[in-house]
Amino acid sequence: MALEKSMIIAASGMRAQGTRLRVIAENIANAGSMAETTGGEPYRRKTVTFSNLLDRELGARTVEVSRIREDKSDFGLRHDPTHPAADDAGYIKTPNVKIAVEMMDFREAQRSYEANLNMIEVSRTMLRSTLELLR
Repeated sequence: MALEKSMIIAASGMRAQGTRLRVIAENIANAGSMAETTGGEPYRRKTVTFSNLLDRELGARTVEVSRIREDKSDFGLRHDPTHPAADDAGYIKTPNVKIAVEMMDFREAQRSYEANLNMIEVSRTMLRSTLELLR
């Protein structure tokens, strides 16, 4: 039963990190998305928040995505008077996505995903070894 619990807990971590990876990919894909009209806002970066969830049936805590929300940090500014969304001074707002930050977050999420996957692999190997001993 303990091996089954560890696999379920690791799987919940993989689901949470998979969601985080999808949000990071969306942020990177929209890093150049500007507003179309004057006064409009460009793409706003999204962040993922996790929370612990007590699984009473399992008797253990798992992880889940509690919410995905927009990052309220300031937009960047770029001088481009020819852009349709430029203000009177010729500036346009740029997305608050920083590729270096997204890549660091991506790497962290990827490593967490891989660690959970390795936990499942180890649990499966131990379960298989136990079954072979019982033969």
